[in-house]
Amino acid sequence: MIRAPAVVGLRPVLVTGGAGFIGSNLADRLAREGHYVIVLDSLARKGAELNADWLSRRHPDRITLIRSDVRDAAALRQAVADTGAVFHFAAQVAVTTSFADPQDDFGVNLAGTLGLLEEVRHQQRSIPLIFASTNKVYGDLADLAFTCDGDAYRPSNVELRGNGISETRPLDFHTPYGCSKGAADQYVLDYARSFDLPTAVLRMSCIYGPRQMGNEDQGWVAHFLIQALKGEPITIFGDGRQVRDILYVEDAVDAYLAAWKRIGSVRGRAFNLGGGVANAVSLRDLVAFIEHELGHKVETRYEDWRPGDQRYYVSDRRRAETDLFLKTPTPWHEGVKKLLAWLSSQSFAQPLRRVSAFDHKFQRTEAMG
Repeated sequence: MIRAPAVVGLRPVLVTGGAGFIGSNLADRLAREGHYVIVLDSLARKGAELNADWLSRRHPDRITLIRSDVRDAAALRQAVADTGAVFHFAAQVAVTTSFADPQDDFGVNLAGTLGLLEEVRHQQRSIPLIFASTNKVYGDLADLAFTCDGDAYRPSNVELRGNGISETRPLDFHTPYGCSKGAADQYVLDYARSFDLPTAVLRMSCIYGPRQMGNEDQGWVAHFLIQALKGEPITIFGDGRQVRDILYVEDAVDAYLAAWKRIGSVRGRAFNLGGGVANAVSLRDLVAFIEHELGHKVETRYEDWRPGDQRYYVSDRRRAETDLFLKTPTPWHEGVKKLLAWLSSQSFAQPLRRVSAFDHKFQRTEAMG
């Protein structure tokens, strides 16, 4: 379904995958700031229809929905024809799904991205394009040495422990998902070199926040909270000591808008985007924090490691903070509380109460983060 255009006179901003988690938050911010927005989304992912309806109700005169797959050339051409900028989030987002159907993963993530780049190029005008990439372009980081620090892995290298993984880290694609997103990442950067398109890439760590309908395969922060609110067990793949730097979605949106605003100086460049060392948390420590907030134990089950899983990934934020002028990100425990409150207001509500028995562990976890 294609709605009547909401755009008259001004060039809209195209957000592919704009009914997804990050895309819907970005589309909402753009509309609130006065932009007209075209959302191109197949609405195939769970929660996408809810997000599309939410956007439509909030911004009926500023957001136009094109319900289509990013591989639909005709729909893509229509979406790009009048756009002034593109944020590309449309993707197959799960490593597990890429193993189940590598060809579809390739089609969405790589062929879809190349098709979008070509449509932008054929417009023969300067259209900024910001691509949502992933930390999986760096592979499983198996060559790095780690120590086990209680419930978390930490790098043995002092500089890495203090700063995180930088953009100078060699690319090393693992899993079909890593290959498709990594190749798309490189195409986006190369189109800046080869065709002078104003493109940039943000290699994201774990983003979380409202409108995230996480599941076992993707969106683990929200998934853990949903399971706990429903009183159902959390399954952890591996030993739970793996560490990620989690970033609140509003901070991620700030980074995307900053890349667009500064595309003249950052074109053709990639940035690692995550919460950084200050927001590094292990899966076990997040479960402990959830127990602290809910006031009861959460059943946790363990299964084998999944292919390509990184024991530790924390973004080095220095390049992004310097060149995109990013502010200090939301502390993870504050952001997780916000997400918990939002999920509780949806269909997962249960009474929340604090239990002092968890206070000591929570204080230790905060210090580690």
